[in-house]
Amino acid sequence: MIKNFVLDTNVLLHDPNALVKFKDNRVIIPITVIEELDHFKKDLNMLGRNARTVSKFIDRMRKEGSLSEGVLLDHGGELRVGFGGEGASLLPAELYGGKEDNHILAVALSVRAREKEIPVVVVSKDTNLRIKADALGLRAEDYESGRVEIEELYRGFREVEVEKGWIDALYGAGENPPPPGAEDLFPNEYLVLRDAVSHASALGRYDSIRKKVRSLPPFKEDVWGVRPRNKEQHFALDILLDDSVKLVTLAGKAGTGKTLLAIAAGLRKTSDEESYQRLLVSRPVFPMGKDIGFLPGDVEEKLKPWMQPIFDNVEYLFGSSRRKRQGMRGYQELINLGILEIEPLTYIRGRSIPNQYIIIDEAQNLTPHEVKTILTRAGENSKVVLTGDPYQIDNPFVDSASNGLSCTVEKFKCEPLAGHVMLVKGERSPLAELAANIL
Repeated sequence: MIKNFVLDTNVLLHDPNALVKFKDNRVIIPITVIEELDHFKKDLNMLGRNARTVSKFIDRMRKEGSLSEGVLLDHGGELRVGFGGEGASLLPAELYGGKEDNHILAVALSVRAREKEIPVVVVSKDTNLRIKADALGLRAEDYESGRVEIEELYRGFREVEVEKGWIDALYGAGENPPPPGAEDLFPNEYLVLRDAVSHASALGRYDSIRKKVRSLPPFKEDVWGVRPRNKEQHFALDILLDDSVKLVTLAGKAGTGKTLLAIAAGLRKTSDEESYQRLLVSRPVFPMGKDIGFLPGDVEEKLKPWMQPIFDNVEYLFGSSRRKRQGMRGYQELINLGILEIEPLTYIRGRSIPNQYIIIDEAQNLTPHEVKTILTRAGENSKVVLTGDPYQIDNPFVDSASNGLSCTVEKFKCEPLAGHVMLVKGERSPLAELAANIL
């Protein structure tokens, strides 16, 4: 049965392609949403770009017919702009007023009053709007496109019980066919192999091209002063240093070493091995591109507070590695030499970035559309690393299940060019680990 979907502004800002994702149903955009898009489109950030994209799409549809009566979409369904005059009288007294959410509810009530035989669904990423819609007897749903429940997020590794002979064969040949019970391995998935009888163990990684599990040897030397402190960090460094894997995602709570490991591996590949021309490190200035205007100084001085976590990690690596003793004076020297570049995501859009090791920190604050924009910037021989904690999200338009990091993990887990590791154990300090676990 055809349904009427009434969309909130945050759905379109989260995914500017949402209008064509409701199949053969009718999509209704309340006029107040058009007003809000007009407000957002002036912003010089990703939300502004998304708002402009949606507005231009609706304007193209206007040329195909009347938006008040409905315009057929190329992918099926119909697009309409709706008013809530009739529905405003159906709102309870508590919801009178100029609040945009209430105007959206009024449109939904108007549609239901006019077309009683067609179900009406309010689609919003705003929890409170969904609650109010339900209280009014309206069906309300979150925008589920690309949603991945955090409890079901792919970890990038698994534990498998094997016999000691299998482990011996793995060490002897360096590789072995997947053990019984692990025939459904994903490309580049890591294994913790244990024998319950002898307590022998081994670490391995699945090669989907050769259909073999390859043993992971211990790191004989540090990576810019960093050695893995647990098996997940071992997995992370292995995949970060593998040039054949062009997309790496690292997820985990605060203090697990996501950013530090990524930067250490990036410095190894650029400064030491020269496999890449430059290490580019970026993170969202949230709200992207807007708040830096309220800080004093030039662009570099304005960005420093946002980029300080990156500087801290690089300085830590200098202090714990041999580079300090070899005469290097810190991250500024790397920047001056053109080896290291640190900038906000605002400046990445529109660029083509070849032959660089690209690290995007705090990727959990990005939408799937924003991650797509970033990944399509990667040029020939570039590697992209996304790091973040899906439980610490500052972006009001995404959550732990709909953010760009989680969606990227799930959509790329079957691709040989990609690898993922969920970091579990905090290694920053005993206090940081305790705080992350109990607060």
